Amino acid sequence: MTLGLAERQGGLFNVAVARCEAELPERSIYRLLHAERDRLFPDALFADLYVNHGRRSVPPSILAVVMVLQRLEGCSDREAVDRFAYDLRWRYAAAVDDETGGFAHTVLVELRARLRASADPDRIFRVTCELARQAGLLGVRRVLDSAPLFDAVATQDTVTLLRGAVRGVLRVCPAELAAVVRAALQRDDDYAAAGKPVCDWDDVAAREQLVDALFRDGYRALQALRGLKLGPEVAQAAELLATVIGQDIQETPDGRFIIAQGVTPDRVISVVDPQARHGHKSNARGFDGYKGHVAIDPDSEVITAAEVGAANAGDAAMAAALLADLPAAVDPNAPSATDPAAGAAPADQATAATTELAAVVYGDAAYGTGALLADLEQRGITAMTKVAAPTAPQGHFAKQQFRIDLDQGTVTCPARLQVPIIPARGGGGVARFGRACQVCPLQASCTSSRAGRTITVHPQEARLQAARSRQRDPAWRADYRPPAHRGTQARPPAAPPPRRPKSPRTRTAAGRPGLAAAGRRGQPGPLRRPWRALKTGWVGGRPGVATNQATGPRSHRQRTRARS
Repeated sequence: MTLGLAERQGGLFNVAVARCEAELPERSIYRLLHAERDRLFPDALFADLYVNHGRRSVPPSILAVVMVLQRLEGCSDREAVDRFAYDLRWRYAAAVDDETGGFAHTVLVELRARLRASADPDRIFRVTCELARQAGLLGVRRVLDSAPLFDAVATQDTVTLLRGAVRGVLRVCPAELAAVVRAALQRDDDYAAAGKPVCDWDDVAAREQLVDALFRDGYRALQALRGLKLGPEVAQAAELLATVIGQDIQETPDGRFIIAQGVTPDRVISVVDPQARHGHKSNARGFDGYKGHVAIDPDSEVITAAEVGAANAGDAAMAAALLADLPAAVDPNAPSATDPAAGAAPADQATAATTELAAVVYGDAAYGTGALLADLEQRGITAMTKVAAPTAPQGHFAKQQFRIDLDQGTVTCPARLQVPIIPARGGGGVARFGRACQVCPLQASCTSSRAGRTITVHPQEARLQAARSRQRDPAWRADYRPPAHRGTQARPPAAPPPRRPKSPRTRTAAGRPGLAAAGRRGQPGPLRRPWRALKTGWVGGRPGVATNQATGPRSHRQRTRARS
């Protein structure tokens, strides 16, 4: 398929242009896309996605506009195609004439697939951010947040994972190599059909025998591939098989292999999507899939960066990629722009030097880690991220009730007992109170362990203590507000949602039928009782439509009186 080019010179009598130019607001997104389509998304920007032969594609500049509006209005692919075909605002934004036809929703799917497989899959997002930056909409403040991304594949148990991984190796191996691997397998299974093998699942011994046989077949398959030169697909399938047979299986003293107790921290949950993981948004709320991370400018509410990470990874792990666009730290020893000895610096460099000092990052307690605080401090960025207060189980004394003296290397408990901090290799250390807790009068409020209370000192303990002290300041709390209210302009309170009418015949005036309530995404809602739209009466002894426009549809009592 070759690159399709959009028409730059529209028709003289374009209905969409005439209507939208007269009725749309001046700062409408449709006007912006109509005026800047060729500058934002030129067709040449997508030239690497197509070849030089074949039929012409739908111009990618038009598809890019449709995809932007699709995300803004929350439409599916089918809804977006319908909007482009019948909504004058969408056709005006895409700068097409009245004779331009629509396209199938699979065209959007194909373009996303081409973008995903290209060297620059985020080009539309990048161009949009560059335009916002040129327009002065992006400052140096960022709000970080994350949300779970649920995977579409089912979470598989250990038996399904083992058998699916062996089937995956046999599927990608060439015919000769697959015959070698299959000859090494000893279990009575051709590994052709998907799903669980036949087994008496109520019999514990039969289940354990099945797990042991599957593990041994997987190990034999790996041994058959050992020392051979494998292609990339076979090597990837073999690596997945090795991961699966090693994450959930443990060996018993008598040499059998059974399912291990507990869950591996980085457990593969499906051979269909090996990158999916178990995740937890909170202690009581788990999910399977991935985790999406975004960085937002709180003043313009423009998303400046978006990343996808593992579901079991912490939110702070993606902060470096989300904040890559923020300016670097300013060296306080460097000559200033007004220093006559250093010479006059360009205006853009002077502006950058003044704005870099105001870089601020907001985030919840998931971003209040010691490593992230140290990284932000090194870059000269103010961290407005919450640091969670330490807690203790069963209502015991929390860590903050112990006095940690990092200069002296000691920890003092609430009973005024002081012990030294035992340093650790990676920094920080541990303070153990040991047997002293057994005779302490505050033992019931401090610990229930026979070994005594233990206090762990973080490698970034000083930064964490300073951050907890700062967030108790009323000025800090006033600045740290929810992202929806942290802006440069005051926002009016949101209007309450409209009350749903009790009857589907919403009336606009006394006794006069009005329009039906709007449905999903502003579209007209379905008529719940279509047979009541026509109220029949008796006019001249024959059934007909009620003609009393002053009082609206007549009731049953009125129709009975008319018959009499």
